Amino acid sequence: MPVAREHMSRDLLSVSSGDSLSEVAQRMVDRDVGAVLVMDGGELSGILTERDVLRAVAAGIEAETVVADWMTRDPETMGPDDTTQHAAVLMIHGGFRHLPLVEGSDVVGMLSIRDLMRVVLDNAAPRGV
Repeated sequence: MPVAREHMSRDLLSVSSGDSLSEVAQRMVDRDVGAVLVMDGGELSGILTERDVLRAVAAGIEAETVVADWMTRDPETMGPDDTTQHAAVLMIHGGFRHLPLVEGSDVVGMLSIRDLMRVVLDNAAPRGV
């Protein structure tokens, strides 16, 4: 069974909970990422996803809206040496698409549902066609 470390993203975008939501959304677009880690005092305090930003826009964000207003606090995490199957179970049952991977208190990567689909498709794709 593949482990998450083999498929995780390492080039992570992190922000602070007090950052402007509009500015962070622009950074997400610029980096083409669907989620950012919210780090406060060197600790993971939340995650902000495309879905969170969409909810904020639908509610009518103000100029002073900050990440803390819309982020998911204390997100589910797992270790990078846990299996991709375990990650899939967490994501499906939890209803989310991005999973921070931690070693101790350090965030070392992020696994997305897209990363998990690549694992499935790598094992199912026809060869030599």
